[in-house]
Amino acid sequence: MDRTTVNVYETKVEDWIEHRRRARPPTIDAFVARVPPGVRADVGCGPGWHSGELGAPVVAFDAAPAMAAQVRSFAPDAWPLVADLEHLPFRTGALTGAWAQKSYMHIAAEWLPMALAELHRSVAVGGALHLQVTSDRHHATDDDKFAGRHFAQWSTGRLHDVVEGAGFVVDQLVDDGEEWIDVEATRARMLSDTVGPGMRVLVVGLNPGLLSADRGISFVRPGNRFWPAALASGLVTRTHDPFHALRVDHVGMTNIVRRPTAGAKELAPQEYVDGTARLERLVRWLKPKCVCFVGVTGYRAAIDKRAAFGWREVPFADTPTYVMPNTSGVNAHAKPADFAEHLRAVVAAI
Repeated sequence: MDRTTVNVYETKVEDWIEHRRRARPPTIDAFVARVPPGVRADVGCGPGWHSGELGAPVVAFDAAPAMAAQVRSFAPDAWPLVADLEHLPFRTGALTGAWAQKSYMHIAAEWLPMALAELHRSVAVGGALHLQVTSDRHHATDDDKFAGRHFAQWSTGRLHDVVEGAGFVVDQLVDDGEEWIDVEATRARMLSDTVGPGMRVLVVGLNPGLLSADRGISFVRPGNRFWPAALASGLVTRTHDPFHALRVDHVGMTNIVRRPTAGAKELAPQEYVDGTARLERLVRWLKPKCVCFVGVTGYRAAIDKRAAFGWREVPFADTPTYVMPNTSGVNAHAKPADFAEHLRAVVAAI
């Protein structure tokens, strides 16, 4: 998280409690009613004003130790924890709900997809998410007693894309027309995007398989040759770890169609159209150095019916674009060395 923001909360916790006691959010009861039995989290809990209202058991965590130290004063039965929203310490599927009231707004907009990917990994399928962030009409005032905090400002369209890209289904999105946007969402059986600023390459598959959605790893099915080829080419430095690929190797991953299926034949033509539009918005926003489509059949179905392997004359979303064969084991006539050679062409260019 932004360390300047964390330091404001760390050094001014007593003033915050005295001057900024929050009213009870009107959406909290509806959120609690949606959370399945299990551990829920108060994400960026501050001093824990509302942690005790989220049901039990509840883990209340904040990046500022001074804030986490106050939690049991307001929520005696909560489990306080110091944790960074961008690097969550929970095992996969440990939580059944996440209440994130005015916390993720302190993360730089371009890094919110990865923060929500962390949350997607931590929340079980069917778990509930409440998210409130600042809208693009909100502006911090010069006389703010807690000046120096970072605020990311969101449009409803981009926020909707990011939340769904992280693997959640948006059930309701409410813009109050002034300062705040509230999102109620459900953790889906989907594969989250691993994308962010400074990507050397954005790797784009057609759509994830069910095993990839369940494991949280693209190209994870046994027999898929993507990860061995990515290692051999120097594109990534660790196998089967999309979080490491993004944060260390600056390689992002997404799909044209987000819905996981047992096979591509289950996809409807409109899904290609909608997915391509979403992908174009993502590329224009985060501006990777190049886009690499894994699978010419998918590229042809979604973008160009006559496409061949290699660099495309017409770039996708004004970004250099490479198309390579599908690395699935079903594509038996293509060899592992072929995939590595295609990825080496991408690495050489970037």
